[in-house]
Amino acid sequence: MQTIENINKTIKKNLAVMVYFSAPTCSVCHALKPKLFEELEKNFPNFIIEDVDISIEEEIAPYFGVYAIPSVLIFLDGYEFIRKSRYISVSEVIEATRRPYEMMIS
Repeated sequence: MQTIENINKTIKKNLAVMVYFSAPTCSVCHALKPKLFEELEKNFPNFIIEDVDISIEEEIAPYFGVYAIPSVLIFLDGYEFIRKSRYISVSEVIEATRRPYEMMIS
């Protein structure tokens, strides 16, 4: 089971982390998730992905200020860099992440 503490540790210990918030009842979440995860893994091999089901871990979303699903938070070097909710473009997330990610790993 995920906890706020575990996610915060992951964010602090790793250079690049995405936290993906979804729920089983969200059809958009299920359509977006495989595409986003695949592109993230293909373009940024050092990314760690935390997948949060808000129906199970109810306290995590409000802690991170997430009140809509799907939501994506991308942390680079421990700092929140990107926050997208509801209408998420996979290509937009990838392109917004590319330059700072490449600068950090080079």
